[in-house]
Amino acid sequence: MILALNPTNPTVNLLPGAINELIAVVRDTNSITKADRYGLMAAILDESLSEEDRCSIDRLLRSLYKGRVKVVDEISYVF
Repeated sequence: MILALNPTNPTVNLLPGAINELIAVVRDTNSITKADRYGLMAAILDESLSEEDRCSIDRLLRSLYKGRVKVVDEISYVF
């Protein structure tokens, strides 16, 4: 999971290296799961996201748009 929830503060925080992990899993499977999509949504809304992570997300979104990555209904992949 790439998100951390703080019970005293209802914000969603990305775990360090979460975007790189998400990109690696999507690249290996050529698909994005529901959990990945929620993580991606949280990442896009994170104002402190680095420029490198934003570029990685942009590449992932282009891959989705071009059909190289498929959207699947599974919650998550277990390796």
